[in-house]
Amino acid sequence: MSRIGKAPIAIPKGVDVKVDEKTNTVTVKGPKGQLTQTVNPDLHVAVEDGHVVVTRPSDDREHRAQHGLFRALIHNMVVGVSEGYRKEMELVGVGYRATSTGQVLELSLGFSHAIYIKLPPEIKVEAKTERNKNPLIILESDDKQLLGQVCAKIRSLRKPEPYKGKGIKFVGEVIRRKSGKSAGAK
Repeated sequence: MSRIGKAPIAIPKGVDVKVDEKTNTVTVKGPKGQLTQTVNPDLHVAVEDGHVVVTRPSDDREHRAQHGLFRALIHNMVVGVSEGYRKEMELVGVGYRATSTGQVLELSLGFSHAIYIKLPPEIKVEAKTERNKNPLIILESDDKQLLGQVCAKIRSLRKPEPYKGKGIKFVGEVIRRKSGKSAGAK
């Protein structure tokens, strides 16, 4: 049984959830924005006394998997429009820099050229550079999926390497380090 799918989603104050029965679309509107998600037609979504409840018609393997998935997606939407999501990324390396101008993020990552990334309008970006600290990129959005996808794209430009730890990493992420060839020579 899906424990995640069974749990009702509490709707906080200021958040409005609407379910369109014909298209099986859930729309969540809150102070941070509005998100929509089309749900599998087999599942039933209902708003009951301040909670969103997702139910499935049977215990088939497919229905069980979809039940937990769509409940988690709706929960992420409710949290996103009420509180929002925030990711912080750190650039580790000599000469690595980040600057943001509007929705364009400019990265200097040790290549012969600068990298420009145009971000979607749903994402707010801020680049911080403090003396004697690694540059930070702070991304905020109400859409958890989109935020994760953009972070993965930025990280893929220069993944952290295991020897010196240089690259783009999330704040608080621990990189597994390897010892170089000097450790094995004896």
